[in-house]
Formats: sequence, C-alpha cells, structure tokens
Amino acid sequence: MSTRGSSHTPIRPSALTLPHGEWRSVLECLCAKFPAISRERWLDRMQRGLVRDSHDQAIDAQTPYREGLRIIYFREIPNEKPIPFHASIIYADDHLIVADKPHFLPVIPAGDYVEETLLTRLTRQLDNPDLTPLHRIDRHTAGLVLFSANKATRAQYQALFRERTIFKMYEAIAPALPQLQFPHTRTSRIVRGEPFVLSQEIDGEPNAETRIEIGEQRGALWRYTLYPITGKKHQLRVHLAALGAPICNDPMYPAYQRDATDDYSRPLQLLARMLRFIDPVLGIEREFESRLRLDWQSSTTDLP
Repeated sequence: MSTRGSSHTPIRPSALTLPHGEWRSVLECLCAKFPAISRERWLDRMQRGLVRDSHDQAIDAQTPYREGLRIIYFREIPNEKPIPFHASIIYADDHLIVADKPHFLPVIPAGDYVEETLLTRLTRQLDNPDLTPLHRIDRHTAGLVLFSANKATRAQYQALFRERTIFKMYEAIAPALPQLQFPHTRTSRIVRGEPFVLSQEIDGEPNAETRIEIGEQRGALWRYTLYPITGKKHQLRVHLAALGAPICNDPMYPAYQRDATDDYSRPLQLLARMLRFIDPVLGIEREFESRLRLDWQSSTTDLP
C-alpha cells in the first residue's frame, strides 16, 4: 500500500466500513462522514494513493459507493504541531518494547495528532510496523508504556492487563489530605462524562479501585504513591480530585479547561513510575522503572 514516503516505515492506517446511505460515490460518503475534512483534502489523498479498499485497490473520485465496502486510509493532520519532548527506550527485545513517554506526547494517533505520537515515532525509529501498544496512559501523563513488537506473542502480553496480573505503580503531586488515614483505598463507579473526553463518578456498583499511599510531604503539597487496581479512563485523576486533591497542573479535573493550550512549563504531575510482571514468553520476573521524575518546582494548584 502506498504511504506518504517510501523512506518512512508506514504507520497503520485507519479503516471505515461504508454504512447504509444514498451517496453516489465513496468520495461523497467520506465527505459526509468526516465533515471536518474538506473534499479537496480527500481528493488530494486519493491522488497520492492514500485511500484504498481492502484488496489494496485505489479509490478515486469516481469509485461508486457500495454499502459494506471497507475503506483503508491514512490519517493526516495539516501543519501538525511538533511536540518538543522525546521518549526513551528502556528495554527492547524481539517481543517487548518498554518506552519512557514524556508529558504531552499521545501514545497513539487521535484527534490532532498522527505523526507526533509515541507509536508513530517508535514505529519509525525501530522500523517495525507491527509495533502495538499493550496499554495506554493519558497524553498529559508521563512514564512507562509497554509495546508488543511481535504479532506471534502479542496475545500473551495483552493477557497481563486483561487478567490484571501486572503490578502498576504511579506517583502524583497533589494537595495534602491530612484528614484522611493512609494507606487509603478509593473505590467508586466511573463512567464517561460530559463532554465525552471526561470521566466522572456516579452512584452505583464500584468498577474502579485505587490504593493511595503517602510518598513525601512538603507543606501544602504531597507526593502520593498510587496503585491502580483497575484501569478506568482517567481513574487516578478522577479519584484524587474526588478526594479533594486534584493533581497539580491538571487541565481537566476538577475543572475542565475546554480551550486550554499546552503549557509546557506546567506538566501534569502524574508519572507511571513502575511496572512489574512475570514475562509470559520467558517465564521470568520483569521490573521496569521510569527514569523521569515529577517536578515540585512546577507543581501548582488552583485550590485556595
């Protein structure tokens, strides 16, 4: 399949199965499904061979619409904003890659980011189009991310997260909670919030659990050690905010800053610090620790 440059290892494309509709062409359908992408941009992609069907046949402006047709295309973001931070590789073998992700860098392509993501950068760096993240951490969060480098053993590593047999430890700097006894366990029901990028706690059977310990105390701010038992979206951020200690520099909890731009001098003070598990391929215990550290100097909070 054609890509944007033969010198680049191709990133995995996106796919769409055409829905029921009355469009005359595939182009008309794509314009209707993705109104933020202009007709001219779709035509440009088609001319460069970046829109194809599941049999690797090029789609052009005259290709007739057919319900159920699977379209393969490469996402592009014009003038994508560079992210001036770089990940490091802590460990690599034929099956597993362990990366140390900086703040602000997304793990996978989404929204306004395609090239400026950890997956795309590592795919290029390692020349491995089969690279796949085994889990994700938020764009604003720094720290460890595990990648499968081999399709043959991927399911074995994915089972570590599905079966919760991987030990995860995070750190966060947030306001002090002297009224609570520690260790403290927060359990609640977390669901998708409004807008959809947020999560929220509601009444009901708990589906999220975090164990919280105190790591260090510096006046009004403490460094917490966090052990997520479950892995709900934004779980650690939601749980600390609900306890009255939103993580320092958080642009989403407790108050969502809808149009906030990245302030590189004030990263979210949340770090995926350590991962430990029995390697399902080699049968040995593995423990990885991030080389990154949280920054007390840039830790601020909007709480009184």
